Amino acid sequence: MSIIEEINYNPTVPPKRPTIAEWYSGKTILITGSTGFMGKVLVEKLLRDCQDIKGLYLLIRAKKGVDPEARREQYLKCLIFDKILDKNPDIVNKIRVIKGDVLEKDLGISDNDRNEIISNVDVIFHCAANVRFDQPLRPMIEMNLAGTQKLLQLAEMVHNLKVFIHVSTSYCHCNFDVLEEAGYDPPHDPLGILHMVRTLDDNSLAKVTPELLNGLPNTYAYSKALTEGLVISYGSKLPIVVCRPSIVTAARKEPLPGWVEGVNGPTGLMVGAARGVIRSMHCNPDFPATVIPVDTAINATIVAGWDRAHMVSNKVEFYNVCLSNKTLPTWGEAIECGKRFFYETPLSFGLWYPDGSIKKNYFAHLFCVIFFHYLPAYLIDFVLPIFGHKPL
Repeated sequence: MSIIEEINYNPTVPPKRPTIAEWYSGKTILITGSTGFMGKVLVEKLLRDCQDIKGLYLLIRAKKGVDPEARREQYLKCLIFDKILDKNPDIVNKIRVIKGDVLEKDLGISDNDRNEIISNVDVIFHCAANVRFDQPLRPMIEMNLAGTQKLLQLAEMVHNLKVFIHVSTSYCHCNFDVLEEAGYDPPHDPLGILHMVRTLDDNSLAKVTPELLNGLPNTYAYSKALTEGLVISYGSKLPIVVCRPSIVTAARKEPLPGWVEGVNGPTGLMVGAARGVIRSMHCNPDFPATVIPVDTAINATIVAGWDRAHMVSNKVEFYNVCLSNKTLPTWGEAIECGKRFFYETPLSFGLWYPDGSIKKNYFAHLFCVIFFHYLPAYLIDFVLPIFGHKPL
């Protein structure tokens, strides 16, 4: 600090922070899960609004016979990058594809790439996760818990790490009525569970899974709760922030209004309902539809990283990336709104007129599933071979 700065220094007035784009300027960023829905929007947002970043390292699984340069070209063919590339084709030079996999030992990264990451990276966004709700315990633990552990171990070696952003979920602690922006004790010892998963066979693991979940709805929520516990244990070693988005849906505005990739979560329900296949859903229609557009979630995640980097703290910070219940429609209102749009603009391929509803009562829902899901499906599969088609 210069003499003039010392004279003018006022400890009661905090120094002015750089803007978000200014702070990310000159930074080298490592991103996992960049091929996923949220990961692609994150990469696009950083390239578009933080164009002075030094570079992006994208940890992407190798494809047999496809070198990293070809993988980068394939990746950038996604239509959300079209506007950026039209405006500034040279921006692709900021992207470096690192061959790696969170499921492999030491992330499957070569020694040269590891040394480059350790020497150059300033910010890490950890978005890679298995987000399936119907998976057995082993793949969820290996991907979400063990994968995060490997990345944290790499982050410990990075020379100039400013912040580690871990993307979690608002549904990692479903047993609590209110989720505070704070850490919670994991349901079990994360490393103990990891050891157990690597020791037991599939049958033994399937038998103990219900007891381990202890009321949690699925192995996804359980694995994310364990992962948060592991991340908290690194709070004194690394500058970490955990972002917990709720149900992430199509973009509200950026990179393209309505853009979505994949049919997980509400998107799959909406597509199935629009095609007339899904006729009933067991849910309370009065509950708020706790969804958030992907661009809102990514913007919040980027801001959270910027905010955490300016904190002097030896603990993990938490941000619940959700919309206020006051602004959210109910699930019933969301369904009716979706019907209205699909009636006005039907899909090009539909099996049945889009209809159906939400059922509070489980038995009413089960009745509709039998008579409007299973029986029509079996009937169609019976009739199709008569006309020379394969059953669906």
